[in-house]
Amino acid sequence: MAGLRMNVPLTLEQKHREADGMGGYRTVWRSLGLLYASMKSGSGRLSGGEVGPESVSRWQIRLRAFPLGDPRRPVAGQRLRMGQRIFHVEAVAEADVAGRYLRVSAREDER
Repeated sequence: MAGLRMNVPLTLEQKHREADGMGGYRTVWRSLGLLYASMKSGSGRLSGGEVGPESVSRWQIRLRAFPLGDPRRPVAGQRLRMGQRIFHVEAVAEADVAGRYLRVSAREDER
């Protein structure tokens, strides 16, 4: 992984339930911080979404590693944001034997 350039800023976000003031709740995404990554696109496909056709792209995202339990370490169910683009975290694993980097498998949906 020598020469790996992690120069893409991504905001790590966590889903939270928040009272809506009418006895229910709504889902909001809160920022946990900024991470720098390298990104590599994978396969893509067109699927039938609820509102119409949806383009789904797979991404391999590399980040500096953080120990388990560290709030900067992404977990499945969180998401990474780059402006208006959203990358849903599906899996996280160490990318090298020394544990210096993480490999994040993510999905980007476009409508």
